[in-house]
Amino acid sequence: MAIASSLVLLSSMDHSHRVWEDPSYFRWRKRDAHVPLRSHDTIEGSLRYWYHQNKVDILHSDSAVWNDEAVSQSLVSAQFWVTGLPFVKSLSGYWNFYLASSPATIPLNFHDIGFDDSIWKSLPVPSNWQMHGFDRPIYTNTTYPFPLHPPHVPLDNPTGCYRRHFCIPKEWKDRRIILHFEGVDSAFFVWINGILIGYSQDSRLPAEFEITDCCYPTDSDKENILAVQVMRWSDGSYLEDQDHWWLSGIHRDVLLIAKPKVFIVDYFFRTNLDDLSEVDIQVEVKLDGLQKYPEGRNLANFTIEAVLYDNARYSTWDVDDDTFDPGSYKVIHMMVESPRVDIHGLHGYMLTGKFTEPKLWSSEHPNLYTLVIILKGESGKLLDCESCQVGIRQISRAPKQMLVNGLPVVIRGVNRHEHHPRTGKTNLETCMIKDLVLMKQYNINAVRNSHYPQHPRWYELCDLFGVYMIDEANIETHGFNDSSNFKHPTLESTWASSMLDRVVGMVERDKNHACIIAWSLGNESSYGPNHGALAGWVRGKDPSRFVHYEGGGSRTSSTDIVCPMYMRVWDMVKIAADPHEGRPLILCEYSHAMGNSNGNIYEYWKAIDSVVGLQGGFIWDWADQGLLKEGKDGIKHWAYGGDFGDVINDLNFCLNGLTWPDRTPHPALHEVKYVYQPIKVSLAESKIKIANLQFFEATAALEFSWSLQGDGCSLGTGKLELPIISPQSIHEVEIESSPWYSLWNSCLAAEIFLTITVKLEHSTRWAKRGHVLASTQVSLPSRRNLVEHVISFIQNSCFVSESAGNIITIRKENNWCIKFNTLTGTIERWELGGCLLTDKDIIPCFWRAPTDNDKGGGPDSYASRWKAALLDNLSFQLNHCSVERQTDNVLLITASYFGVPLCNSQTNSGEAITNTISTNYMLFRVDASYWIYASGDIIIEYKVNPNGDLPPLPRVGVEFHVDQSLDCIKWYGRGPFECYPDRKEAAHVGIYEADVADLFVPYIVPGECAGRADVRWVAFRNASGFGLFASAYGASPPMQMSASYYSAAELDRATHNEDLVRGKDIEVHLDHKHMGLGGDDSWSPCVHDEYLVHPVPYSFSIRFSPIFPSQSPAEIYGSQLPHQS
Repeated sequence: MAIASSLVLLSSMDHSHRVWEDPSYFRWRKRDAHVPLRSHDTIEGSLRYWYHQNKVDILHSDSAVWNDEAVSQSLVSAQFWVTGLPFVKSLSGYWNFYLASSPATIPLNFHDIGFDDSIWKSLPVPSNWQMHGFDRPIYTNTTYPFPLHPPHVPLDNPTGCYRRHFCIPKEWKDRRIILHFEGVDSAFFVWINGILIGYSQDSRLPAEFEITDCCYPTDSDKENILAVQVMRWSDGSYLEDQDHWWLSGIHRDVLLIAKPKVFIVDYFFRTNLDDLSEVDIQVEVKLDGLQKYPEGRNLANFTIEAVLYDNARYSTWDVDDDTFDPGSYKVIHMMVESPRVDIHGLHGYMLTGKFTEPKLWSSEHPNLYTLVIILKGESGKLLDCESCQVGIRQISRAPKQMLVNGLPVVIRGVNRHEHHPRTGKTNLETCMIKDLVLMKQYNINAVRNSHYPQHPRWYELCDLFGVYMIDEANIETHGFNDSSNFKHPTLESTWASSMLDRVVGMVERDKNHACIIAWSLGNESSYGPNHGALAGWVRGKDPSRFVHYEGGGSRTSSTDIVCPMYMRVWDMVKIAADPHEGRPLILCEYSHAMGNSNGNIYEYWKAIDSVVGLQGGFIWDWADQGLLKEGKDGIKHWAYGGDFGDVINDLNFCLNGLTWPDRTPHPALHEVKYVYQPIKVSLAESKIKIANLQFFEATAALEFSWSLQGDGCSLGTGKLELPIISPQSIHEVEIESSPWYSLWNSCLAAEIFLTITVKLEHSTRWAKRGHVLASTQVSLPSRRNLVEHVISFIQNSCFVSESAGNIITIRKENNWCIKFNTLTGTIERWELGGCLLTDKDIIPCFWRAPTDNDKGGGPDSYASRWKAALLDNLSFQLNHCSVERQTDNVLLITASYFGVPLCNSQTNSGEAITNTISTNYMLFRVDASYWIYASGDIIIEYKVNPNGDLPPLPRVGVEFHVDQSLDCIKWYGRGPFECYPDRKEAAHVGIYEADVADLFVPYIVPGECAGRADVRWVAFRNASGFGLFASAYGASPPMQMSASYYSAAELDRATHNEDLVRGKDIEVHLDHKHMGLGGDDSWSPCVHDEYLVHPVPYSFSIRFSPIFPSQSPAEIYGSQLPHQS
C-alpha cells in the first residue's frame, strides 16, 4: 500500500507536486483501519455506556428535526456519542473557518500557532460548508462535476481552512493521544501546533493520527492548535462519483482518544454455529505499543481477557436507569490461546469460548451481547478496556439461497444515502432512529448502504433494531462510462491500492456488526482485475459473509450474490430457473421511487414470494435528497440539482425516495409495506389462508381481527381467535366456521369485502402497541343472484326544457337547472338550489401531467410521444349534435366530436365538420349520448375511437370542473391514500371522506397525482350539503378518480411544488382507463403491458346526480346496483 513520504507531502505545500492528484498517494502517517475505540476506564463503565446507548426507541424518533434546529442538534448528537467515555473527547463545535478558492490561495501559514484567525468566520464541525453559505452544493447522478481528466482536478478547487484550540485533560497524563476524524470530504492535511501530522483521502471512512509528541503536556497552560486543510476535489473524487450531492468538509465527528502506552487497537469477534444450539466463539485481539515502549516488550507483563455479557436483562429499552446492575448480567468468559505476531509487527491474541443455547441475532430477534476486552498489567491492574455490541448468528450458503441461522430469509430492503435536508451529510442521532423506526414500521428488514460506509452509529442502531445490511465500499466511477478516452480505474493498476484501501478500511472498521450480511465492493464501477483483488482480500479476511458486487453484469466471479439493478421480473425468473446458477438473486436496486412511482412492485413480489432462488431486493431509494433553500417568498422549500446555480447538474434525479426529505412517507410507502408484510392472507376456495412468512417469530405476540363490509358499509367486526402460527407456516380458516359467516351468508350487498388486520399486542422498540403489522382485504362472493338493474328515473315528475340559440336550458322548478350548449355538444353549466355545481364543459380527456417516469426515456418516453402526438394540446370539435328524444321527463341529446390538435382546430357554428378537418389531424372520435332525467340524473354514454397510430394513452375518461365550494369529497373505492392501477394493492376498498386539498400529494416536482383507483362513486359537496354525485354506470367498471385545485396543465407547467398556482375551481377527472405509473426504472418507458392504455375503441357510461343535504351518496348509488332475481 503506497504511503507518501514527508518530502513529497512538504512539496505539496508549495504545489510542486499536488498529492491530491496522485492516486498512489492517499494516506500519510494515517493509522491502520480498525474497529471504533472507546477506551473505557472500567468494565462497569463499558456496560453502563452500552446500557445508555441502547436505550433508544420510537419516542426518540419523535424528536427528529429537519430544519435549522438540526445544526445545533448535530452537535448535541456528537457529544452524546462520547458521553460516558472518560478517555474520549469530542472536538465538535464551532471552529474558525476560511474558504479559499484553491489550495494555491489559502492563507499563508494558516496552520502556524501564531496565525491570526480573528477575522475568520465560524463553522460548525461536523458539517458540510456548502450547507452554511460557503461555495454551493452540486448534484449529479453520473457526470463528474469537473472535466474528466484523471487523476487531475480543477485548479479552481475550493479549499476549506479550519482552526480550533483544544486542551488535553489533566486526567490523560502519560497517555498516548489519538486524533480521530470520522469523515472528511474529500482530501485533507492536518497540523498540530504548526507540525504537519498527516494526509488522508476517502470521504466516508475514518482517518486517525497519533499526535502524542506534538501536543503540549497536560500540565501546560498552553492550548494546542489544530489546523486542517480540506480540498473539495482530489483524485479520490474520481472514486466517489455516487448519485448524490457533492458536499465538502469535516462532515462527521472529530475525536481525541487517550490510550495507555500499550493498548487494545483492534479485535475481531467470530462465531461458529454447528447446530444453532451451541456456539464456538473466537475473538482475535491486537495490541499496539509492544515494540515501541520498553514496558511493552515483555508479553509476560500483560494479561488479556475477553468476556461476553448477555444483554437480555437490559434488552428492554424502557427499563429505569436506577435498575442498572452490572452484576445482573449472565457472563461468558473466554480462554486465551498463544499470542502471535502479524506481518505488521502487531501482537495479537486469540481467545476462545463455547456455550450452549445462545440467543441468536436476526432481524426478527435482534439479540445482542456486550463484548468486553480487558488488558491488564503485571499487577493485575486494568490498563485498557474496549467493548462493542455483538450478535451471534450464522450466514451460510445453500443452492440458490443465502441462509441466516440456517433459514433463507427474504430481503425486504431499501437503499439509503446519508442525507439530511439541512445538514447535508452530517448525521443526527434522532434522525437515524427515525429512519429505522419508519423502516421497521413499513416492514423493511434490510438496508444497503448506498454507496459508501456510513456513520458508525448507524451500524449500532441497525444491530439494535434488527436490520440486515449490505455494507458498501466508497467506490463508484460511473462517470467513466461517458468517456472513450479513459479506462475505468478498476482496469488500471495505478488505482488498485487506493481501491483496496477503501475496502480494507470498511471491513476493518465494521467487521463486528451482526447486521452486516454482505460486503459490497462498491457500485457502478465497471468490472476488472482490481475488483478480483478486492473480492479475494475480503473472502480471505472474512469468509463468514457474502461478497456483493453488481458491476460487470452482476454475475461475475467477484460476487456471491446475483445482484442486478432494475432487472425485469421475467428475466429474474429465468435466472432463478437456470440450473447452472447456484447463487441467490437479490436485486441491489429495483422499483425506482422517483416522484409518483413504484408501480408494478406487486408483480415483483408475486415472483419473489413464489420462486426459489429469488430472495428479495433493495428499493431505490429511501428519502428524496432535497435540500432546504429559501425561496422568493422567504420560505424554505425543497431544492434539487440546478437550484443552487450548479451548472453541471442532473436536476431532480436526486428525488427518488419513498419519503420526502423530512421523512414524511410518500403514498407509495404503503404499497411497499403491503408487499413486504410478513403475514399474508389469501382466499382459496372456501378457506381464508393466513401465512406467517416470518422465519423465526411465531404469531404469539400478534392480535388478529376481522371486519366485513357490504357495498362500503360495515357489517361487523371482531377479534379473530387463532392458534399460534409457527414461522413459515399456514393456518386455514373455513369460511363456514368463521365468526363472519352468518353476516356474510345473510348479506344482500352486491360487493362484500373481508379485511384481516394484524396488530402488535405489545409495544416494541420501533412501534407502539396496536401498530398494524399487516392488513389484507379479500373479496368474498356475493350471496345473491344478481341481474342488471335499470333505474326508474322518472318518478312521476317532469322538467321544463327551453331552447334559445345554441343553449338548451333544462330545469325542474327551483331545484336544479342545466344548460347544454349545442355548439360544443357539452353541458356547460349546472346549478342546484341556487348553488353552482359547474360552469365549464364536461369533456373527454386523454392527457395527464407527466410523472417523472413518464418523462424517462428521452424521445422514446411516454411524455415525449404524447407531446409529439399533441395529446397535451387537444381541442374537441363538434361533428354533430341533435336532440333525439324529448318528453316531459327525459331528454336525449347525442353528440359526436373530433379530438384534434388545438393548432388545427376550426371554429364552426354547429354544422358538421367531417369534411373540413383532415383525417391526419383527427386523433379521436368521441360519440356521446346524454340522457337527462326529471330526477336530475344524467347518464352520459361515451364511445371513444382513438387513432390507431397513437402511443399508449395516459387516460381515457372525462374532465370537468366543480365550484371550489364543493370541497368536501366522499368516495367509495380504494383509499384512503393515493393509488393507481399498478400500485393499489395496499389501498382497501371502502368509503372515505376528505377535503379536496388533502387529496393533493405535494411531490417536489409536480405531475400527475392525487388519484384514487377503483372508485364506484364519488360525491362533491359544499358546507351546506349540496353537491354533485358521479358513478360508473351500467356495465362500466369502477373508475380512476382525481380532484385538485391544480389543473393538469398547471401540474405540467410548474417545476417545483411551491410554483403551483391554484385554480379558481376544482378540476375533476373520472377515468374509464388510466395508465399505470411504472417504476421498474425511471429512464425508460416500462409500464407493464397490462397497465397500458392502448389506442383501441372504448365504451363507458357515467352517471351524474345532484345531491341534496338530506341525501346519502351510498343511497343514490344503491339505486343503480344490480338487484336480486
